[in-house]
Amino acid sequence: MRFMSVAGVVVAAFALAACQTNDLKEPPVPLGDFALGVNVAITDKVQVPSVSREVSIEVLEKTITDAVAARFGRYSGTKLINIGVYVDGYLLAPPGIPIVLSPSSVMIVTLNFFDDATGVKLNPEGTQITVIEKGSPDTFIGSGLTQTKEKQLQTLSYNVAKRIEGILLQNPAWIGMTEAEAKAALAQQNGDAPQPAPNAAVMA
Repeated sequence: MRFMSVAGVVVAAFALAACQTNDLKEPPVPLGDFALGVNVAITDKVQVPSVSREVSIEVLEKTITDAVAARFGRYSGTKLINIGVYVDGYLLAPPGIPIVLSPSSVMIVTLNFFDDATGVKLNPEGTQITVIEKGSPDTFIGSGLTQTKEKQLQTLSYNVAKRIEGILLQNPAWIGMTEAEAKAALAQQNGDAPQPAPNAAVMA
């Protein structure tokens, strides 16, 4: 795994996180003139700790690309950006002793963004992120006891796509936004501002 050991995944899986809600039924956050181009997950070197539940490569790739498509397929701008999600590793929490030894699920990925029109890589070094399954009534005692591995993976993939959204807003020039527009959209994403009607780049 690049930049982080498998042991790091296990440690991160015990981290505490805030409650999570699914926002895909809400109006999309403005993303300027963005539209999703190529959407791919790369899993050829994924590492999985022995304690983890495992899913097939096919399920892993499809779940991630489905989550990216669900979030970003709602936009119809003219600035096509290709998104590659390189999966460094994951841990899908197994059943454990409630509270004491019930890790959250975690995934580490490296994100790559490309301008479709020019082929230029927008983040030359790649952007590595770690997403953790956030707390909810179903996961408080450990999601390994209450959820299937497929559901755990769907939650992690949702979180990856949500983080991608934030990275796009932190780089407004990629998507034809001003700094002020991106700042307002980030506030909306974080729940700190009223949600406006979808902009012209969002499909009805």
